[in-house]
Amino acid sequence: MSVTHPRRRAARRVAAATAGLAAVGALVIASPAAQAHETQHGGHGHGSRTVDLQLLAINDFHGNLEPPAGSSGRVTELQADGTTKTVDAGGVEYLASSLRTAREGQERSLTVAAGDIVGASPLLSGLFHDEPTVEAMNKLGLDVTGVGNHEFDEGKDELLRLQNGGCHPVEGCYEEGRKFKGADYPILSANVVDEKTGRPLLKPYTIEKVKGVRVGFIGVTLEGTPNIVTAEGVKGLKFLDEVETINKYTKELKRQGVNAVVALVHEGGFPASSAYNYDCDAGGSGTGLSGPIVDIAKNTSADVDALVTGHTHTAYVCTVPDPEGNDRLVTSAASFGRLFTELDMKYDTHTHDIVRSSVRGSNHVVDRTRNKAADMTSLISRWQTLAAPIAGRTVGWISQDITRTGNESALGDLIADAQLAYAKTLDPSATIALMNPGGIRTDLVHKASGSEGDGVVTYAEGFAVQPFSNTVNLRTLTGAQLVTALQQQVSGSNEAAPKILQISSGLTYTLDLTKSGAARVVTDSIRLGGAPIDPAANYRVAMNSFLSGGGDGFGELAKGTDELVGGDDLAALNAYLTANSSASAPLAAPAADRITIIQ
Repeated sequence: MSVTHPRRRAARRVAAATAGLAAVGALVIASPAAQAHETQHGGHGHGSRTVDLQLLAINDFHGNLEPPAGSSGRVTELQADGTTKTVDAGGVEYLASSLRTAREGQERSLTVAAGDIVGASPLLSGLFHDEPTVEAMNKLGLDVTGVGNHEFDEGKDELLRLQNGGCHPVEGCYEEGRKFKGADYPILSANVVDEKTGRPLLKPYTIEKVKGVRVGFIGVTLEGTPNIVTAEGVKGLKFLDEVETINKYTKELKRQGVNAVVALVHEGGFPASSAYNYDCDAGGSGTGLSGPIVDIAKNTSADVDALVTGHTHTAYVCTVPDPEGNDRLVTSAASFGRLFTELDMKYDTHTHDIVRSSVRGSNHVVDRTRNKAADMTSLISRWQTLAAPIAGRTVGWISQDITRTGNESALGDLIADAQLAYAKTLDPSATIALMNPGGIRTDLVHKASGSEGDGVVTYAEGFAVQPFSNTVNLRTLTGAQLVTALQQQVSGSNEAAPKILQISSGLTYTLDLTKSGAARVVTDSIRLGGAPIDPAANYRVAMNSFLSGGGDGFGELAKGTDELVGGDDLAALNAYLTANSSASAPLAAPAADRITIIQ
């Protein structure tokens, strides 16, 4: 049942733009080296009367209700002596407790998010189309979120259902007498519009009011969302430029007298350090951050007071100059609920604006030493009971961790082999399988996650690896097309941030990272079963439906002919694990030696 957090009042959300628009526990841990950042914006007046305002921010939660396992459940913390240590973090029971502790003593506090709250979720949430996560966000007091690319994994109609409520159109209601009520908070999609009407799919912005303070929030996702989501998921939608959209609605908010504006941007950057509490500005304003968000921040209207960002699953609290040359805070809280960002600031009740020079931010660890939030424990237990018959089923055995790390990963090779084995049952002529690295969401961990025992792979663990419900499809490609597809890993839209396809056994080649663009793929090194690829020959290639539709910039794969749509990709992985492992002969990690890397 969706429960609105008692701290929220209906009057807080006023003048929201319409879709057709027109606890206890220890204080949140902060390392002694945690940095607070101060920025200035000379264009904002400073009245004689100010009040305190707190924003608490998360991003890229991805339905991680239970504490994430392995490296997905740890953060790196910089120590005072310059060394680092890892800290176990995450889990909605601890996140709710952390946020509630942070709010204590704060008269004016808002909790916000920058997208991907749902999608690519572990089984406990994903099995139920992320209804459990929406319920959890309602309970912990989320006030507003921007939309992310993963909110489109199941298409716009499913996103609208998560906002507005109603039982799933195919699976119905999961509990008798209980109807899903949807999100209590607005999901903002300012730059996602209907192709025909040009109108935003959901509200482009909202105005939050708390004790005399009014703050406008604008939510956008990356313009490139169609390149990383299935074509069906974004059918009929157009994704507009992030900066132009934010600037447009900032002007509209100012016309309504709302001068305090925060952008929730599902696009991010790459920090210079993996430690969540590093000093991003040690070498000067914004020197510790690179990536798409930097240009977005530099060009977003100076009337926007801060940018809360996401997508890259990294942690940073940085200042980046706005178009007027004044520093402005840009933040991200990693992913999976392992961190939250606290932004403290002064609000001028005369100018109705945030005093830019007062804005400070820091990331805090959602550690697992604090007390759990009892209401979240109850929520998890309820959904675990519903999921148990499926979640705990054994699908295979492994002898060691099989990870997704590296340009070529052991887990990527395993998945490609599983898809090729399945494809051969559909068409014995299949010889190659390709897997996109972004579709591999976590590691297969040898240590038991529950009572199943070490080395046992459960359905839930497999689901966490491949939660997208893609199908395994077959297409016929010429050798020349296959070469082009491999070159698209490191050229075109993927040149700046390569997406290295995971490949099935028998396919080998050399990737020379000292070169640039398509030349990084050494074409005369490409072999299948030891024989050179023949540009004129036809090859039957297996891939998931996301790649088959040209996702991740692999347009050449979508040009393949004679497409055959197979079954679920997770079922293919489970079948492979079951057929190739046992309790007495667990599966070892593949060697990940199919691609020779020169760097």
